[in-house]
Amino acid sequence: MNTTIRIKLSFMMFLEFFIWGSWFVTLGTFLASNLHASGSETAAVFSTQSWGAIIAPFIIGLIADRYFNAEKILGILHLVGAFLMYQMYVSTDVTLFYSYVFGYMILYMPTLALVNSVSFNQMKDPEKEFANIRVWGTIGWILAGLSISYLFHWDSTEATAQGLLKNTFLLAGIAAFVLGIFSFTLPKTPPKVSDEKIKIGDIIGLDALKLLKDKNFAIFFVSSILICIPLAFYYQNAHPFLTEAGLENPTGKMAIGQISEALFLLLIPVFFTRFGFKKTILVGMLAWAIRYVLFAYGNAHELSFMLILGIALHGICYDFFFVSGQIYTNSKAGEKYKSAAQGLITLATYGVGMLIGFMVAGWITDNYKTLSGGVDWKMVWIIPAGIALAVFLIFALFFNDKSNSEKEVASI
Repeated sequence: MNTTIRIKLSFMMFLEFFIWGSWFVTLGTFLASNLHASGSETAAVFSTQSWGAIIAPFIIGLIADRYFNAEKILGILHLVGAFLMYQMYVSTDVTLFYSYVFGYMILYMPTLALVNSVSFNQMKDPEKEFANIRVWGTIGWILAGLSISYLFHWDSTEATAQGLLKNTFLLAGIAAFVLGIFSFTLPKTPPKVSDEKIKIGDIIGLDALKLLKDKNFAIFFVSSILICIPLAFYYQNAHPFLTEAGLENPTGKMAIGQISEALFLLLIPVFFTRFGFKKTILVGMLAWAIRYVLFAYGNAHELSFMLILGIALHGICYDFFFVSGQIYTNSKAGEKYKSAAQGLITLATYGVGMLIGFMVAGWITDNYKTLSGGVDWKMVWIIPAGIALAVFLIFALFFNDKSNSEKEVASI
């Protein structure tokens, strides 16, 4: 891969995740402060991510992979997305806002697969080259958070009260427009699927359901869905909680989670080799419970270190469960069902699991409203901590896979 293409792909990844990090982190706070949304309304808005994840494979499998160059459809989706971002920026009604976010997520979630397709098409050795390109996505997300807190100050108490958080949609919209135009300059990535009749089951990975006959894989599969319930609490409630707690520059501080994610990604091969899959994934599950206990009992003053530590645990929470889970799935599926299995796990977690999680998080938040109009955050965090601990115990007791951890590491 020559230097020009490497720079183009890196810039593409940077913008792809800069866009997401620009508005999604602060979304919960925006909905509460600007649109006065209830917990269930907030849950409905966040659940658009899950619907996007469920519908995305159909857009990729039925349209993008068969008829259009990946870079062209990437450009079109982001240009339309930029228009919807502007509509979100000017929207003042939560119902109308929901329709714009829903439309946007249906368009955005397929782009996550498209940027990978464009990248892989230019690589001779993806296992060695992809990480160096993908890391720019993490840098983009981090820079978005730092910009909101330390450059624009849109998440300060005064700015939030003035409604300035809506500017995050304008920032994301501008970045989406730039990426939309830039996409047409990316290396050509023609469709690769033949004219053979494609089955819906192939798109959503139904062939991989055969893997559920394996008791251990079935336990892992169910655990993956259940652990997404506490995960949804973080995405939906962390920023509003940190803002209400009075933590300064919450968006910038939440970027610590992405820095942690990048660092712990490097440690996964070490943990796999030394401790095996089961212990690695159990550490990830336990980290969710610990992080929420830290949120429940920490504050923005003398115990602010507990909140920061809870954010920093994101790397262990996410990487040790989701990334190691993808590696485990890859090793169990074999060559025949590899793609189908990854598609099924993605559909189960980001689709079904997160959809349930957002609904539960919204219901819990609504049920722990205080008489003063605030939220009993202690209970809002203790409950997902308990769920995460329950999943940890189920997995520890019933998962007994003795497969070779070195073989799984080789698939990283």
